Amino acid sequence: MKKITSVYIAAAAFAAIVIVATQIEFANPAAAQAVARTVPKFQVDPSWPKLPPKWVFGQVSSVSIDDLGHAWILQRPTSVREDQKSMVAPPVLEFDEAGNFIQGWGGPGEGYDWPEIEHGIYVDTKGFVWVGGNGKTDNHLVKFTKAGKFVMQIGHKGQSKGNRDTQNVNQAADTFYYAKTNELIVADGYGNRRIIVFDADTGAFKRMWGAFGKEPRDNSADPPKKKIPESQRIAAKELTDADPGPDQFDQPVHAARVSNDGLIYVSDRGGKRVQVFTLAGKYVTQKFIDRWCEAPHCGNGQTVASTAFSHDADQRYLYVASRSPARVWILDRKTLETLDSFGRPGVAPGEFYVMHHMNVDAKGNLYVTEVQDGKRAQRFLFKGYGPAGN
Repeated sequence: MKKITSVYIAAAAFAAIVIVATQIEFANPAAAQAVARTVPKFQVDPSWPKLPPKWVFGQVSSVSIDDLGHAWILQRPTSVREDQKSMVAPPVLEFDEAGNFIQGWGGPGEGYDWPEIEHGIYVDTKGFVWVGGNGKTDNHLVKFTKAGKFVMQIGHKGQSKGNRDTQNVNQAADTFYYAKTNELIVADGYGNRRIIVFDADTGAFKRMWGAFGKEPRDNSADPPKKKIPESQRIAAKELTDADPGPDQFDQPVHAARVSNDGLIYVSDRGGKRVQVFTLAGKYVTQKFIDRWCEAPHCGNGQTVASTAFSHDADQRYLYVASRSPARVWILDRKTLETLDSFGRPGVAPGEFYVMHHMNVDAKGNLYVTEVQDGKRAQRFLFKGYGPAGN
């Protein structure tokens, strides 16, 4: 009986502590806000990936993570210097979790049209590899097995008829496979101004839409872009969101990602915004990223190159690669509130030089590819959570 009484006393004491702690938390909004603003933290892994010494990268345009945690990289062999052509790696490269090289393949073959300029890669949950390009004649997407065996082609080289064409894409920038509906979501892209959806098994057209869920147009009737005063660009570093921006995607439509709860996040790189849609293409909301950025003071003036989700089940955080300012923004995915950022322009490990595509693995590690003279892929190791700004 004495032991039971002791247990009750201990339990009561613990309950009292919990109540007091809870009261303190609610009585201190600042403390609660600090907890709410805890964000993912990353550290660059300078040893990743381990490319065989006989090879060099060209421009690294895209990265996808498969269900084994392997990273699949798409790079551009034709972008290397003349003296490096004998050493260039294959277009498609697979690396294991430790960064060790597994295999490489890709290029022209029988029965399909290899892209003129390699741009996007995606490995779906069925084990198929999708490749697209943004060359002038790249009006198609190609599906392979992981071993590089040709499976199917959607569209035909040089056959695009514009934004209303349901059979071809036009320099598609990115693909995403959504397993629940067995659909391929395509950011289409450089030549068009739309999201287009295909059946992933048959390649049959399903639906498409433009910015704000409107019908995409071949020739934008948007008014000329407003010039931003120098003082506002430099001092404010931000523009009001009262102006919703152009009513069509401002090319390129550079990436599309689907969250676990079925929302599509579209990277409107030229429009400097992320637009969010339902699977049916109904517009939900948008968020401008570094809207102050304009060429030539800020790269080419384009920002949202790609997005990725945090690895928790709720995907609480949205990562946004801002191309010209060379940083990754961390947003609350549900509210799109800006929480933190990291990165700066440069070529040292952890810096960014022309960010292109981005992805996350099951452990929360973040992968970023770089084009033009960047010519690399970087991995940022997830190091847990910490206060924003530190």
